[in-house]
Parts: sequence; C-alpha cells; structure tokens
Amino acid sequence: MTVISSVKQSIATLKSIEAQLSELAILSQEENAQRTFHDMMLMIEEIQKDLHERQVEMELEEPQYKNS
Repeated sequence: MTVISSVKQSIATLKSIEAQLSELAILSQEENAQRTFHDMMLMIEEIQKDLHERQVEMELEEPQYKNS
C-alpha cells in the first residue's frame, strides 16, 4: 500500500468515525454525553481536514500520486 493510499484510507476511516459520533450525539439522551460526542466529532472533523490538505499537497508534489 502506498503512502497516498494509507492517507486516503485514514480519511475514509475518520469520516466513518465522525458519522458515528454524530449519530451518538443525536441519540444520546444525556446532555453532557451529547456535548462530549459533538465535541469529539468536531475534533475528528478538524483532523480529517488537515489530513485532506496533506493529501492535496502530496498529489501536487508527487505526480505519481495524482488520481491514485
């Protein structure tokens, strides 16, 4: 597996985690738990954005990674 493949797989995994945390925040009946799940979702979203930016940089710097 190439580095870019690992990065893309990590982004997909983070999207899944973000969706699960969002669902938990919605389904939770306790306000403190809702807030915790929502805060964690926002943290994961930020990490995902950073990783996506790195993916774009890699694709620009390394032509062999483009569209892989």
